[in-house]
Amino acid sequence: MNMTELEELRKKIETITIEMLSLLKTRTEIAQEIVKIKNQQGMSVSNESRENELRELVKKECQKIGFETNTALKFLNFLLNESVKVQSLESNTHLAIFLKAKELERQGKKIIHLEVGEPDFQPPINVKKSLSEVYDKGFGKYGPAKGLPEFRTKLAEFANNNFGAKVNLENVMVTPGSRFGVFLAISTLLDAGDEIIVIEPAWPAYGQCAINSGIKVRIIKTTLENRWEPDLKEISSCINENTKMIVLNYPNNPTGKILPRTLQDQIVEIAKKNNLYILSDEVYSNYSNEEWNSILSYDYEKSIVSQSFSKSHSMTGYRIGYLISSKNIIDRLTKLQALCLTNVSEPIQYTAMKSLDDDITGNREIISQRLTKLEEICKKMELEFVRPDGAMYIFARTKNQINTSKLSEELLNHGVAIAPGIGFGDYNEFFRISACLDIKTLIEGMDILKTRL
Repeated sequence: MNMTELEELRKKIETITIEMLSLLKTRTEIAQEIVKIKNQQGMSVSNESRENELRELVKKECQKIGFETNTALKFLNFLLNESVKVQSLESNTHLAIFLKAKELERQGKKIIHLEVGEPDFQPPINVKKSLSEVYDKGFGKYGPAKGLPEFRTKLAEFANNNFGAKVNLENVMVTPGSRFGVFLAISTLLDAGDEIIVIEPAWPAYGQCAINSGIKVRIIKTTLENRWEPDLKEISSCINENTKMIVLNYPNNPTGKILPRTLQDQIVEIAKKNNLYILSDEVYSNYSNEEWNSILSYDYEKSIVSQSFSKSHSMTGYRIGYLISSKNIIDRLTKLQALCLTNVSEPIQYTAMKSLDDDITGNREIISQRLTKLEEICKKMELEFVRPDGAMYIFARTKNQINTSKLSEELLNHGVAIAPGIGFGDYNEFFRISACLDIKTLIEGMDILKTRL
């Protein structure tokens, strides 16, 4: 091949690239039109059945033209993610409502926060004591990216005693909150074009972290009628060569669901059979009212467990959490953490370490009492819900199945903030309420909610 032929080929690639950009622009504009219609109809951003139809069309076309299917599906995942990004810009999540509520408070309006999972009680007493010790003890320097060795050792002991684990400090890394741990796991272990399975309703951060890294989210939708239990056949059917991870979150946010042990065993077996990572968000484990089993108890080397002090120890603003996994995975995640933030604040690590000596069982009892009261109120209001097995929320459906995105906006004007169901998936007729306030305030907030239904 001479230089003239090479230049001609380069010109062809240039022309095709420009044509693809023009088509991408047109596709994006169509996606923007779609989001307007979806918002008007109160529809979810993702449509798994429609996406599956597109996948089948792509596979057939690949067979027809003799093109490699895996490459084509990765390209399709990129296009689907771009559409999701465009359509997610106006998504009304619980965080969006929370920020609007905080702005109203700054303007002097009283807001009853039923939308956020932030316990109103104080952190353990050892947190107060240790905060006054860190200066004299010299904590506050640069430290290991994985976290203080003595803290990681204590976390490993805590996991072995409470989660059925068999780990040591090399299996533990400290993170600035559970959210960043989730981000580390997804963005480090998966590549653009890979696929991750998320069971909805779900905390939106899983999908957001994936989409941010160019990873396609495959959704398994559960229903109130099936008691929020995922279908094993659906999970198996959406696994392909690009599937790399499944996310589990039990006790679940927002439903409070804990999977039956047999069902959880079967999901773990599917993950093992397909060599998937299991990212298990277990931050609500301290608030389990039924039998709960950590993924750590399976001793599966490709599992990553995310934990936090935010809920269990009421330390939301301290931003302290941790991950537990195999040494190989922890080493990989540590590299990105070191790049992003050097190390987690040593004073905060020290206070969290000291809080492990405190008895926090009373926190679970407080939340359980509040949930019981909320259940009583919701039943009287004829709301549809499954009694939560744990966590700190009730995920309820209005009897008239109204648009809760609009309802959440309207309630802000009446001094109450709730989390619309659309933020957790295709659940626009649902909303989440939190048991993180005292019972008197919960009753006050629910009384206002009652008048708007």
